[in-house]
Amino acid sequence: MSVRLAISQFRPTKGDYAGNVARIGGVITQAAQLDPKPDLIVLPETATSGYFVEGGVKEVAVTTGTLVRDLGALYQGALVDVAVGFYEKFQGHIHNSCAYLRLGKKPEVIHVHRKVFLPTYGVFDEERFVDRGQEGVRAFDTSWGGRAAMLICEDAWHSLAATVAALEGAQLLIVPSASPARGSGMDEDGSRLPASVIRWERIVRGIAEEHGVFVALANLVGFEGGKGFPGASAVIDPMGNVVVRGPLFEEALLTAELDLDKLTDARADSPLLADLRNALPVLTKGLGKSKPAKVKFDAATNGTPRAVKRLSPQLNVVGTAADSDDPLHIDVELARRWLVSFLKDELVRRRGFEKGIVGLSGGVDSALTAFLAAQALGKENVIGVRMPYRDSSPESLAHAQLVIDQLGIEAMTIDVTEAVDGYLKQVGDVDPARRGNVISRERMIVLFDLSAKHKALPLGTGNKSERLLGYFTWHADDSPPVNPLGDLFKTQVWALARHVGVPEVIVSKPATADLIHGQTDEGDFGITYPKADRILYHLIRGEEARGFDKEEVELVRRRLESTHWKRKLPTVAVLSQTAIGEFYLRPVDY
Repeated sequence: MSVRLAISQFRPTKGDYAGNVARIGGVITQAAQLDPKPDLIVLPETATSGYFVEGGVKEVAVTTGTLVRDLGALYQGALVDVAVGFYEKFQGHIHNSCAYLRLGKKPEVIHVHRKVFLPTYGVFDEERFVDRGQEGVRAFDTSWGGRAAMLICEDAWHSLAATVAALEGAQLLIVPSASPARGSGMDEDGSRLPASVIRWERIVRGIAEEHGVFVALANLVGFEGGKGFPGASAVIDPMGNVVVRGPLFEEALLTAELDLDKLTDARADSPLLADLRNALPVLTKGLGKSKPAKVKFDAATNGTPRAVKRLSPQLNVVGTAADSDDPLHIDVELARRWLVSFLKDELVRRRGFEKGIVGLSGGVDSALTAFLAAQALGKENVIGVRMPYRDSSPESLAHAQLVIDQLGIEAMTIDVTEAVDGYLKQVGDVDPARRGNVISRERMIVLFDLSAKHKALPLGTGNKSERLLGYFTWHADDSPPVNPLGDLFKTQVWALARHVGVPEVIVSKPATADLIHGQTDEGDFGITYPKADRILYHLIRGEEARGFDKEEVELVRRRLESTHWKRKLPTVAVLSQTAIGEFYLRPVDY
């Protein structure tokens, strides 16, 4: 017996239940027209709304009856099973659920799984907005003749959940997920992938191999608030082999035919599930009843443990060598694809802009942003703006023009001297630092006004090092609503800039804000970027920065801890239960 499976790597529009359901109906219709037609179509976690909807969850949650009615109205073709993740209203509660539906002329609900494990760490705060499922994990019969069970995302990270499903007779585990990409690493084939993708595949392969089941992992794609869902959905056979894998950061429809007879072969070759079933009564016999064991001593030694004779010959001590890898190393091609996908998604798909606008300073950060934008949007949809002040470096203007010429993007030059000096003349008594801040803010006025004129979204250029060290003008450099570089240290910016082809003369020159004559970033810091980046890497993880002078570490620590306020929106006194950003949390973050 076999089951024909299709997995949709789906990109929902955040907060748009009606629009997403309409698109899901289209996916089901498209998949049902494949030859051979799939028996089962699987969509990711929260496909009807997007994942990070926070306080908007009440607005996008629906009953299972509503969901099956809406999808049933959109698809009335030949019988097909569909598993779709959604926020569910159920008996006065809201759950993160997955509905297993049978669609056709008479749509019906076969099973609903409500997520049991709700993450509240890292970027997650799920338990604040939805309730934990109380029904546990259950297997159920399907129209294709086998048994299935569902685990939603975090559920699959707890091995017991998969074990329960397998013990209940599940032959296929359906795992809808909305797990953002984090980190980078190398898989068994030597390919560079987000580290979270590698870990996910390791988890589902382990589930399949240990329990002798097929696993269908369906991941979201797209970006929500900068957090990118990577796709890379997969089907795993009962031996732990990858049958098919989806692409990174792209919508796709994966298909596979699962031969259920392989279950018998896998369980015969490795009867771990049968062994567990037999041993389960023994393993759970004393569960929850045991008391801490008492430590016993030999009375003849007056309450001290017996001496242990020295082993002879002496054992060799084997340890691991210190990790010499640079912690700031990035896979530049993976980073490029990631950030290009981010810009496409944020500007075009989510915000409805076709164009981006970049303030080109002549430095590496703005140059890299322009290069990434040109790849994401096309050179005809990127505007580069030079905004010199009367004593700006001629080199900065020349290097900005070099980027414009190499990319072939639209360009303009707006001299901010008259606007800046007109203001400073009125207030008088201006020191260089204040003048620099006025120049920076005036440039943002220009950028945002040109944005409105040309309907082009301003793109940020500040890197992670500058942001952590507070080396930017508040409500100026860090103002643009979309920033592809904000999670890259300066040294990583240099590496990525070289990879995408930013001219070496721009990459290798000393970094400077070019606001004060002779000023450089590292001169202002009192420490080089390579050192500062590595110290920051450890400090923001709560680790000790070893191998650096105490003075250097303390210098970086002081800058980091004294500039938190610059990385936050204005602090508002909370008087009500609807304070913005505290209680009033909306599903759309722009």
